[in-house]
Amino acid sequence: MNWIWTHRWSKPVVFGLCLIPLLLLAWRWQNNELGINRIETVARYTGDWTLRFLVGVLCITPLRRLPGQSGLIRFRRMIGLFAFFYGCLHAWHYYAVDVQWNQEIIWEDITTRRFFVAGLIGLAVMVPLAATSWTGAIKRMGGKRWQMLHRLVYVSAIAGVVHFYWQGKAALWAPIYWGMGVGVLLLYRTGHWIWEKNRRRKKILDTTTLR
Repeated sequence: MNWIWTHRWSKPVVFGLCLIPLLLLAWRWQNNELGINRIETVARYTGDWTLRFLVGVLCITPLRRLPGQSGLIRFRRMIGLFAFFYGCLHAWHYYAVDVQWNQEIIWEDITTRRFFVAGLIGLAVMVPLAATSWTGAIKRMGGKRWQMLHRLVYVSAIAGVVHFYWQGKAALWAPIYWGMGVGVLLLYRTGHWIWEKNRRRKKILDTTTLR
């Protein structure tokens, strides 16, 4: 199945699929199909898709280790950038459409609404990740430092879940499910890191013993 992920048309297809949520939103907006409170609908819609893409990025690492799935790594950068894109749309919709750049309302939200702060943290963390997503950044920063920086995607995903949960407008089970998913992925990453560390240590000890 790996040939699907490595095919030359796979990236354009995935890119097009990632744009479908935006196209559907634009269609529903144009045709007044977003309900009575379409401002809140758009805010929730863009926020949901930001979280979905973030979790999608986190899923690629374990999935690519399955037999025949190594080619999935080709899409991690693209999906991460789409997470940032939809996150920016979510923020822009709030500032430009919801509160219309009213500084008093923005300041009130920052100082009194904790879910707003969690959302800001989640988006702010994605900024350096998006800025260093190009190949040259890996060479300039060095592989280890680049990897350490991009582990902040877990911080962004956790902040996104907290942002969702603290709003308290929808049924609480939705953010809880998201939180459980992120927690499982974080446990997997931690467990794999410990396993790799022990494996390298054992290899060094075996080499030393042979000498």
